[in-house]
Amino acid sequence: MTDRRAIPRATYRVQLHRGFGFDDAAAVVPYLARLGISHLYCSPYLQAVLGSMHGYDVVDHTRLSDDLGGPDAHARLVDALDAAGMSHIVDVVPNHMAVTERANRLWWEVLRDGPESRYAGFFDIDWDPPESKLRRVVLVPILGDRYGRVLEGGQLAVDMADGEVVIRYFDHVFPVAPASLTPISSDVDAAIEAANKDVEVLHELLERQHYRLAYWKTAGQELNYRRFFAVNELVALRAENPDVFDHVHSLVLDLVRSGRLQGLRIDHIDGLRDPEDYLQRLRGEAPGAYLVVEKILELGESLADWPVEGTTGYDFMNEIFRVFMDQSAEKTFTDLYSEITGRVADIAEEARLKKHHLMRTELSTDVDRLADLFVQVCEANRDLRDYTRREIRSAIAETLASFPVYRTYVRRGDVDLTDEHRIGTATAAAADQRGDIEPELFAYLADVLAARMDGDEATAFRLRFQQTSGAVMAKGVEDTLFYTYNRFVALNEVGGDPATFGSTIDDFHAAMAARAARLPASMIATSTHDTKRSDDVRARLATLSEVGEGWASTVERWMAHNAGYRLEAGPDRNDEYLLYQTLVGTWPGEVSPDWVERIVGYMRKASKEAKEHTSWIDPDPDYDDALETFARDVLRDGDFTSDLARFVEPLVTPGWINSLAQALVKFTAPGVPDTYQGQELWDLSLVDPDNRRPVDYERRMELLEHIDGMTGHDLWEHERDGGAPKLLVTVTALAVRREMPEAFAGSYEPLPIEHSDRGFGFVRGGRVVTLVPRWPVGGVDHDGVAHLPGGVWRDRFTGAHHEGALRLADAFAGFPVCLLTKESA
Repeated sequence: MTDRRAIPRATYRVQLHRGFGFDDAAAVVPYLARLGISHLYCSPYLQAVLGSMHGYDVVDHTRLSDDLGGPDAHARLVDALDAAGMSHIVDVVPNHMAVTERANRLWWEVLRDGPESRYAGFFDIDWDPPESKLRRVVLVPILGDRYGRVLEGGQLAVDMADGEVVIRYFDHVFPVAPASLTPISSDVDAAIEAANKDVEVLHELLERQHYRLAYWKTAGQELNYRRFFAVNELVALRAENPDVFDHVHSLVLDLVRSGRLQGLRIDHIDGLRDPEDYLQRLRGEAPGAYLVVEKILELGESLADWPVEGTTGYDFMNEIFRVFMDQSAEKTFTDLYSEITGRVADIAEEARLKKHHLMRTELSTDVDRLADLFVQVCEANRDLRDYTRREIRSAIAETLASFPVYRTYVRRGDVDLTDEHRIGTATAAAADQRGDIEPELFAYLADVLAARMDGDEATAFRLRFQQTSGAVMAKGVEDTLFYTYNRFVALNEVGGDPATFGSTIDDFHAAMAARAARLPASMIATSTHDTKRSDDVRARLATLSEVGEGWASTVERWMAHNAGYRLEAGPDRNDEYLLYQTLVGTWPGEVSPDWVERIVGYMRKASKEAKEHTSWIDPDPDYDDALETFARDVLRDGDFTSDLARFVEPLVTPGWINSLAQALVKFTAPGVPDTYQGQELWDLSLVDPDNRRPVDYERRMELLEHIDGMTGHDLWEHERDGGAPKLLVTVTALAVRREMPEAFAGSYEPLPIEHSDRGFGFVRGGRVVTLVPRWPVGGVDHDGVAHLPGGVWRDRFTGAHHEGALRLADAFAGFPVCLLTKESA
């Protein structure tokens, strides 16, 4: 079991990079300590690609990042944390490595020595694919044009680097197998000269390598190594290999054992071949560490019974947001979306089609690999051997498209009934979609996936399928559908369900009670580095559900007003509707050049992720230009922006109220509350890179000093615009967590409220009460009454004392949210 001392009171996530390294993080530790944070939560900080802005592109798991300051700066950070009585957690990347730099010596040796390399088993490479041209070689899809054109164009050359013969392609270098030079010339210098003078000689040399340089577009069809989703530059590791596990974790586990690191956040747990085995091994190596996993749970899905504290909080983020929506507005939003875009709001079918699109393009090789494996499975069964590769691939793809969750976790002889049901549901749905394929094939596929069939081939297929289904879900839904299904974009969040338009208070209480009982130390968050919109943007957008009819008429007015800015090339109505929701969610009070550029950049990214008119892989310059021009033109239109301002203004304060309510619930609900960098103040950020802009910590430190001793009433009346109320909620709630740890380790009980569903609350450990408003556009609810447990209770924001029946109007008279602690029995 995890050492209770290692379980954080509260975490604070920072994104480390060359511009914000270990010493910069150390400099803000005193501020975080004042804030009430117990654990600094760092993005990956092992050696990554030079200049990496996120750290997930690791090239050496055995070194602390030089970009961040190296071991000396890391030691200073640890010392600063120790001096402040704080600890820290780091994000660990066990799934993949970056292969774009020579600094990844493991990959370099694999390219140089091929399957005989001592590291060949470290990476998930298919050394014997059906394509004979790729047997015993690695496809490296790095060229900007067809191989022949690149070769004839003189863009490839032989050179020397650090005493080793290499192939150069602009900034990229590749090793040369020593034995490959001998047939050309025994004199290395002469061989280099000959190769650079004669295209045929250079081609012959390249043909003798253990890799095949290729046009980057070939990756979608022929790549023979598993990647992180569809990122060619990130090759998958075989973490199930004990040698790989030991190598990847050697440094971080040394930091844990020496007491310099107290917790690990495991990135992309679903990419691992056997997550349970991996986590059991990790727990055995770090028995007292705080462990959480990045796991996307679909609505109604529970975390597997793993030896971890819980997830990184995406599940909570969606649970808390949905409760602030007015579900009665769903029809209005659905009708509006259909009317203005012509799209039918069938999200299940749209998700299925998006997954298929990805499996035909970016993830085609992953599905091909599954088909190759299942052909071998069928070949061993005389009743199935006549199924063609095309039929098999189609059945697999349809099953992947029908899968309701990221993946299952079926191990040999150990099938969870829930996983078995999901497999049966997916294969049955796939069989219904593909009436041209005999049902027998889908039934057999279900048997293999549910481990009802033995054999090495069946096991290999099942495990690979489980790894692949998560990638198909993530790329098809999270990275595509969530940019195309724009009925209400605040629901299009990591781990969210755009089809579920809000939830009830009872739903929320049930989720929190379950968390308190099963995963009381799971991380809970409202924003992360991966969220598509900050918690403050979503909090403001939630108010649209309260003004549905007014929103509908406003959108129709805006579309009519801006019709003249649309060009023949675009944008379409769906992207235009996304733009209007984005403008409402991020409106800063006035048009500024910085905000315009942020909006244009976001729309550019969103349209490419949507992959409907343009994409990163296959851009359409005409559509790209038309969309950017449209966004700039409407934001230069004074009449439109004035109308935008008039519409948003009545929603600003209710949006802030929603934000404070979300924050207070996060800081007091079951779990370990996490704050994403900078979001202790108002922050209207969008998806990366917008949410990774520099944080002004000096301003935050000054504001924390300024509000010391001030009441919530003073801040709300006079200083709400700068975000001081959100900072007050943060520091006050965390102070209560520090004062009363036993309350937050105790029970969770819903707070009884009569005559209103426009507020809700809960009691922690019998000593702390959280009470927040709901649907604030209509103002304070004067009918609702909360019934406090026996005793006298003090509001930590206003100082007011309450007991017995508490009117919601009184509770929120001085400050929009209420945090009560028990003063006496």
